[in-house]
Amino acid sequence: MSVVNEKPKKKPSIVVNTYLLAYNFIQVLGWSYLLFQIVNFYVNPPKDQSLWNVVKYTVGIFQNAAVFEIFNVATGLVKSNLVVTTLQVLSRVALVACIAFVPETSNSPGLPLALTAWCFAEITRYSYYGFSILGFVPYLIIWARYTFFYILYPLGVTGELLVYWTSLGYIGRSKMWSIELPNRFNFAFSLWTAITLIMLSYIPLFPQMYMHMVYQRKKTLGSSESKKMSPVQLINIHHHH
Repeated sequence: MSVVNEKPKKKPSIVVNTYLLAYNFIQVLGWSYLLFQIVNFYVNPPKDQSLWNVVKYTVGIFQNAAVFEIFNVATGLVKSNLVVTTLQVLSRVALVACIAFVPETSNSPGLPLALTAWCFAEITRYSYYGFSILGFVPYLIIWARYTFFYILYPLGVTGELLVYWTSLGYIGRSKMWSIELPNRFNFAFSLWTAITLIMLSYIPLFPQMYMHMVYQRKKTLGSSESKKMSPVQLINIHHHH
């Protein structure tokens, strides 16, 4: 789930702009390639491979590359909320780790749902950032970024929760990555409990993030009248109010 509205600083150097542009462009290519892989998997299904076998390296590379976003915000190259960015990136990385290490999740019906939603969300998000750096964002990309979420959010969240749900059985049986008491450090950790808590956190967080995007859409796209006006007319109206 990605909601962060990142705005590059006003006058960053050519080096910074080139780096951010390249990063966003590579991410658009990566997620587009992943979408191609998913579609191709269902159009020409391979005989002995699961969807995860086909896409695992692409997902691993481009989802983990999102860690650069934490670096970009932490160093001030991109203006955004560091805590929110970190949580969003790490939650995705955690889900990918869950799919990679828990065998049963690769057959979860949530996997294609989550990955497809991620692809569309990331292609529009990184395109939006890339064009922002160039100083011109085509209306279609603005519209897509603030409209696709109506479908992508519920789809992605359903997929993510299904993947987590599928993993619980195996994690519970194998006590994977769990530390039980008694032990010399007097410390206990249950991955099963941790994932259950993550799933429960979606209950308060999802409506908030969804409504945040509805608000952002209203603010960015405005009413149908303002869409038809030129930017100059819009500026004049704002000055008069």
